[in-house]
Amino acid sequence: MENKIILDLCGGTGSWSKPYKDAGYDVRVITLPDFDVTKTYPFNDHVTDSLKCGGGMPNLHFSGNDKVMNIKVSEIYGILAAPPCTKFSKANWRVKKADRDFKEGMEVVRACMEIIWLIQESGAPLKFWALENPQGYLYNFLGKPAFWFQPWQFGETDFKATKRTGIWGYFKQPAKTVRKRNVPFIRDPKKVKGGNLAWGTRSVEERAKTSEFFANAFFKANK
Repeated sequence: MENKIILDLCGGTGSWSKPYKDAGYDVRVITLPDFDVTKTYPFNDHVTDSLKCGGGMPNLHFSGNDKVMNIKVSEIYGILAAPPCTKFSKANWRVKKADRDFKEGMEVVRACMEIIWLIQESGAPLKFWALENPQGYLYNFLGKPAFWFQPWQFGETDFKATKRTGIWGYFKQPAKTVRKRNVPFIRDPKKVKGGNLAWGTRSVEERAKTSEFFANAFFKANK
């Protein structure tokens, strides 16, 4: 699988793409602080001219925090995108819709989508692409997700179990293996202590991680 590239945009710790990495795929995580999708234009001048002239498949050039990454479009097999949900998630119930900075949030979403579109336009043989975000207001911009899920539906029992998430894109839907919810809903951490309900006690990085149960199920459906 080493010549099959999985592009993981805003991937953080790479939890969603980890099953692909473990299986031997060439996983490229484009994420802060090394790479910023909003400031790094993936196509250099040569690549842009090649696209305009209908030339062959170009290489992509990502630059970031003193790092450079070159990627062959002809080897991009799949794309995962997980833009930050801070501006969209309804889990942040303290911030009203009218007070949210959607423009700032959409900057990253738009950057991810432009990368996906440009790769598609260049003729990459993509098997799938998928963009995820927890339940919130992003559907107002992208429309209804192709797939909704709760991590508990794939066997998750940790604090992420009831993190309802939508997936947009072109992909095969993973099979849900659990029909009956056996974990409590996430509630206000000030009122409830311990267990799955201790959402507010976890770091931003921990809350942003994709459930390994869902990640494995997605991989099995799209490998």
